[in-house]
Amino acid sequence: MSDSAVVLDDLRGESEELDVMVGGLSEEQWGAATPAPGWTIAHQIAHLAWTDRAALLAATDAEAFAVEAGKAMAAPERFVDEGAEEGAKLPPAELLARWREGREALQEALRAVEPGARFPWYGPPMSAPAMATARLMETWAHGQDVADALGVVRAPTARLRHVAWIGVRARDYAYLVRGVPAPAEQFRVELEAPDGELWAYGPEGASQRVTGKALDFCLLVTQRVHRADTGLVAEGAEAERWLGIAQAFAGPAGAGRTARGA
Repeated sequence: MSDSAVVLDDLRGESEELDVMVGGLSEEQWGAATPAPGWTIAHQIAHLAWTDRAALLAATDAEAFAVEAGKAMAAPERFVDEGAEEGAKLPPAELLARWREGREALQEALRAVEPGARFPWYGPPMSAPAMATARLMETWAHGQDVADALGVVRAPTARLRHVAWIGVRARDYAYLVRGVPAPAEQFRVELEAPDGELWAYGPEGASQRVTGKALDFCLLVTQRVHRADTGLVAEGAEAERWLGIAQAFAGPAGAGRTARGA
């Protein structure tokens, strides 16, 4: 995803779609529970606002970001929840305004980054296109939690390409955070896009393969669905193993979701 402007435009589109879902909610609806244990809709938006602020610091003030990263390292199991909890206490209108202002400030900062520049993050250093892709992935994933809480069925879009891309790229990271050596062999991933196009990653002749719908893959790598509730097909033991631990986000290994009916 080398074209920063394209990814940033898609990030804006993803954010605006979520904004439409939450912009007119009542205060009671902001307090509705989402599939993430202990998180309401307010927590979901507060987390996005908090992470946008962290990304803005990373892109514009590395020293200030280092301070925030140090706090995360000191409490790796709590810092995400604590950031969401703080924002969720705000009145909904104030929280919504904070999210809108923060995401626009991040848009402006990432569009101004020099090509090829990299800045720190909680995982490996990021370029502007990579950061925009990560923000889109998180916005889509947390938007899915909000949609589930509201009973809204979202139509998948071509923006899922970014989520799929980062999910594939993060394969080795999923092993790393579990203390397991990543396979040396590249995998082949073939996904059916919402419009029927084929999105393919990795060598055609790879023995370890994953095929299926892009939506299922994106839900899985963002840990919004259990492996058993997807139609993804794995060929090879290591490909199957990866689908059981895949995560597209930085940070500790996620707990994932339980299977339907479990």
